[in-house]
Amino acid sequence: MSTARTQLPEGRYGRSSDERADHKLKIAGAVFGAFLLALIGYFAYHYVGQNKISGEVIAFDAKTSAVEVHLEVRKDSGTSGYCTIRSQAADGSEVGRADFRFGGDATRIDKVVTLRTTAPGTTAELLGCHAD
Repeated sequence: MSTARTQLPEGRYGRSSDERADHKLKIAGAVFGAFLLALIGYFAYHYVGQNKISGEVIAFDAKTSAVEVHLEVRKDSGTSGYCTIRSQAADGSEVGRADFRFGGDATRIDKVVTLRTTAPGTTAELLGCHAD
């Protein structure tokens, strides 16, 4: 007794439904990947390209009721904005936070600012700079 063939001859009747589904999944994956790449590029451009003011803490000196912070700010000419700095105590609790404003035509500002604290601070952390 012989068994009957249940599969069609290969290549004779076109692609199977599994191959068509694989092709559709590949297309959907490529479209989704391109969309994701475009989305990442959009956010990167707006984060880097549109940020008109940035800052960096160069050094700080902790006193008993204040922290003196040497801050360097880079910005576009004519742009005004502010940088937020905070200080923490040795146990990690926040003891001071303040916004320091910058404006004018200078593109690079080197300034020592004083952050008043409620207890002796051990750090000076730049939380971010924002344009108005």
